[in-house]
Amino acid sequence: QVQLVESGGGWVQAGGSLTLACAASGGTFKNRAMGWFRQPPGKERECVAASNWSGSNTEYADAVKGRFTISRDNARNTVYLQMNSLQPEDTGVYVCAAGRLLSFSLYTIAREYAHWGPGTQVTVSS
Repeated sequence: QVQLVESGGGWVQAGGSLTLACAASGGTFKNRAMGWFRQPPGKERECVAASNWSGSNTEYADAVKGRFTISRDNARNTVYLQMNSLQPEDTGVYVCAAGRLLSFSLYTIAREYAHWGPGTQVTVSS
């Protein structure tokens, strides 16, 4: 079983930056797709960034393209989300997700992920 723990959330003014990290343990990290999801207050969970197993293929939600960057360090079992030019609409709980073993492809739908972290709060003030 894969365990995921996020860190790096907090409060930031509009235009600021934050970097989230997701540390994985308890399973093979390398051969899994990884993703970042967020759930704004009163809204449904949405995928903001996703990566295939190696990080060579990434995808972003239209709302964050050009501002967010997902990356991974398979040797350290960690995936990151660099968030720049943050806006109030970026506020929400950010959750790290891992695909099933041997999930080499990239996925942007929550149902395609098997493991989830507890989430970390990101609040952006105007």
